[in-house]
Amino acid sequence: MREEEKKPTSTIRRILKQRWALSAIYIASAAIILAAAFLLQNSFDDSAKDGKEESAETGKNYGEPSVEVNSNLETIKMPVADADKSVIKKQFYDVNADEKAQEEALVFYNNRYEQNKGIDIAMEDGKSFDVKASLSGNVTKVQDDALLGNLVEVEHEDGVVTRYQSVKDIKVAVGDKVKQGQAIATAGKSQINEEAGVHVHFEIRKDNIALNPLDFVDKQASAIQSATEAEAEKEETPAVEGSEADKETPAVEGSEAEKEETPAVEGSEAEKEETPAVEGSEAEKEETPAVDETDESTDLESGTDEEGSVPGEDTTEESDSLKDSLNQSN
Repeated sequence: MREEEKKPTSTIRRILKQRWALSAIYIASAAIILAAAFLLQNSFDDSAKDGKEESAETGKNYGEPSVEVNSNLETIKMPVADADKSVIKKQFYDVNADEKAQEEALVFYNNRYEQNKGIDIAMEDGKSFDVKASLSGNVTKVQDDALLGNLVEVEHEDGVVTRYQSVKDIKVAVGDKVKQGQAIATAGKSQINEEAGVHVHFEIRKDNIALNPLDFVDKQASAIQSATEAEAEKEETPAVEGSEADKETPAVEGSEAEKEETPAVEGSEAEKEETPAVEGSEAEKEETPAVDETDESTDLESGTDEEGSVPGEDTTEESDSLKDSLNQSN
């Protein structure tokens, strides 16, 4: 048994002792490593091919409309199937239009004139027609109203809302998602605009502000946002200029001018400089008529006249001269 056990070991040793043994081992090891690397690479390539095939299958329906549609990329359409056969019964009331156009855009009801917030669309033949969704969106309001002729409201992105009035046979409900061109109702009549006949009243609103639908038909919905931003900038610009003018502070300049003029202060200074009362008192002091009177009285009391001579001196001089003349004669 021992001899048999030693035979395999001795054989391996004899093989390893050969010169080509180590080279063969290295070559075999390298072949195994290369084969393993090749197999791994093939497995990675297969997974990449599977991913490409999946992406290719996903892209097969690229040209077909998806369920979720970005309404900002859609082009606004008229809410009718054939716009060429439609007519506008009542235009949108534009504050910038001329007087004649504004008068034609007024709706008269119950002895009152109302501004038309949309456009009233009818067919040339006056027949009923399907009302289509102008843009894709979510239905937020469905209302039965005899005065307006019922109402369907569809909400879109960025605060844009489309409204469809004077409709009947409504085919949608609140919460429904509608696609552009989908029939949502049938054109009907309304009490507020009976002269329009069978029609649909179509409105476009941005942040609950009515816009003229004809300004945006055949344009992308994003044009509504751009137009409203431009209008907001125009409205803000004059206010800013006014504020700049206010910064000039004409009132302050007037106050500065008043401060420079200071008529009241100057007048007070002039009064102080003139001081008519004080000057008058000084003049009176200089004139001193009372002192002159006292001098005159003292002159009278002392017996002198105005020339300063004393009465009685002349008589004594005359008497002395007579005495001298008598003595000379003697």
